[in-house]
Amino acid sequence: MSRKIFYVAILVVLVASLVGCAPKAATTTTSGKTIVGLSFSDYATERWPVESAQMTQLLQKMGYQVIAQEADHDVKLQSDQIDNMVSLGAKGLIVIAEDGSAAVTPVEAAVAAGVPVISYDRLIKTSKISAYLSFDNVEVGKQEALGVMTALGLPGSTTWTKANPAKVVLSGGSPTDNNAVLVRQGQMSVVQPYIDSGVVKIVADQWVDNWDPAKAESMMENILTAQQNKIDAVVASNDGTALGELQALAAQGLAGKVPISGQDATADGCNSIVKGQQTVTVFKDTRLLAPKAVAMIDQLIKKQPLTGLTSYTLAILTGDKTLTGSIQAAFLPVVQVTKANVYDVVVKSGFQTYDNVYRGVPADQLPPTLAP
Repeated sequence: MSRKIFYVAILVVLVASLVGCAPKAATTTTSGKTIVGLSFSDYATERWPVESAQMTQLLQKMGYQVIAQEADHDVKLQSDQIDNMVSLGAKGLIVIAEDGSAAVTPVEAAVAAGVPVISYDRLIKTSKISAYLSFDNVEVGKQEALGVMTALGLPGSTTWTKANPAKVVLSGGSPTDNNAVLVRQGQMSVVQPYIDSGVVKIVADQWVDNWDPAKAESMMENILTAQQNKIDAVVASNDGTALGELQALAAQGLAGKVPISGQDATADGCNSIVKGQQTVTVFKDTRLLAPKAVAMIDQLIKKQPLTGLTSYTLAILTGDKTLTGSIQAAFLPVVQVTKANVYDVVVKSGFQTYDNVYRGVPADQLPPTLAP
């Protein structure tokens, strides 16, 4: 069992113990407490079981009973779980959607039943949600692309010219996750001028279902074969897919030679950065997102107004002009992380531990340990 799978398994057990139910099982309650439902697309993504546990603990301290379930990337299962939470009497829902379009039906049914819904980190494409809470995903994409372009020496490079453009792979996230669309918008705001000037050539453009590292690895293998290993950079959209693609790059002796981006500042992603393989990640302090969502659902259940939100049209947020209506949203800031600042930004803040980030790094290359 890999270290990452082991950590995720431990976290899933932790979450199940906190909420008192198996992730997929129907849950009944006789506590008499107000119920809040947490609906997660999956627990395979490193951050989700952590945030599920965090929200569960916060809500329980506030006196709520929590039903937390994950759908294992199954759209129908998530829809059924949401319906079940409502039937069990949930008075508020926080939903991390597997598919932002498919989740519309159960979410609108919940709202029609008087249950407010917060779209957490992934947009549910309906104006019926009470709020959308996430990070600035366009800025995430910008910082990813800036990190990769900087590593290529752009702007100002004399290596890349119209006669010899940098061969760049675009690797998007899950096509059912609107965040992937927003991240790509940010990426292209940086990369497109270089394409237009002829110093960058896009040799492949892929989207990775479910943000699955194994699928990303397989797709990169195919790209490397098609391009005869002649690629110069990868603008990847999260750490998981980047690490999958790095497996394919490593097999061809290209890991650490081809700049590649990610996001989430995962332990494995940061470790890859300090080892000189992954080039850049984007730090999103999820420790701030979960408490904000909990505070918001508490306000909604108590019929209190939400503050600090900005109105956006669905058309703007999705790039789909056929979608009508507006939603209230809040976007938290993000920070670009490279080998130069990973210690100060990620380790010193306590987001990832020193030992996890620097595992396997030679002693003479380690920064000073943090004071106890």
